[in-house]
Amino acid sequence: MNYLLITLASMSGGGATTTRGDSWLHTIQQGGVVGYVIIGLSIVALALIIMHLVQIRRASLLPPGQLDELDGMLARGDMVNALEYCLSPENDSYLTRILAAGLTRFQKSAFGAFEFKNALEEAGEDQTARLSRSTDALQVIGTIAPLLGLLGTVMGMVGAFSTLSTSFDSHEELAGNISMALVTTLMGLILAIPCLALFTFFRNRIDAISSEAAMEIERLTLHLESTAQPRPTQPGSVITPRVQNNG
Repeated sequence: MNYLLITLASMSGGGATTTRGDSWLHTIQQGGVVGYVIIGLSIVALALIIMHLVQIRRASLLPPGQLDELDGMLARGDMVNALEYCLSPENDSYLTRILAAGLTRFQKSAFGAFEFKNALEEAGEDQTARLSRSTDALQVIGTIAPLLGLLGTVMGMVGAFSTLSTSFDSHEELAGNISMALVTTLMGLILAIPCLALFTFFRNRIDAISSEAAMEIERLTLHLESTAQPRPTQPGSVITPRVQNNG
């Protein structure tokens, strides 16, 4: 153990100039197989982050143009065209998928007016769960990245002590094993910290947008409730039936 500490001290002192000149590529190569696995996961995580930044936005989930179009259709009581608009692949979004389920239940069921809100709630929960599940991959990567770093650390330390047990003069091999132990831990933490932070960020954004979507859909459904309810007669008015005069 004392020899290991002396070797580390000599590496950090005498080889400081050489270490400063090493490129990042050389540092990554020192991580070995575990380091390349972490690099591969970092590429996947970057692709997921870009995808979520594009998809999990209010303009993408609740397009203002779709809100205006559906508001006008439902205000006129044109539920047929509103349903066709929601089912069109060109208008596919978080908003239209939820409204399509409610409008379908409203039109096809004998108790559509009573089941309408239940259909909207079920569709909203399903679509929100789908969005949340799409971010689970970031959490998985953020969880296993430190474990991969720990695996590389153990492998590097095992190699270092194995080198010490066989030869006391193989400084380069010993330094490579120790470098692998430290580099993999560093790479795992660099990958895990932003993944877990962005996972929490995306989950909070989904919750905020889903709450806003619920308010917008509630506003749109007021048009259906007004068209479904019969207009009340004014007090004191008497409805007289028409009598045909057959001569």
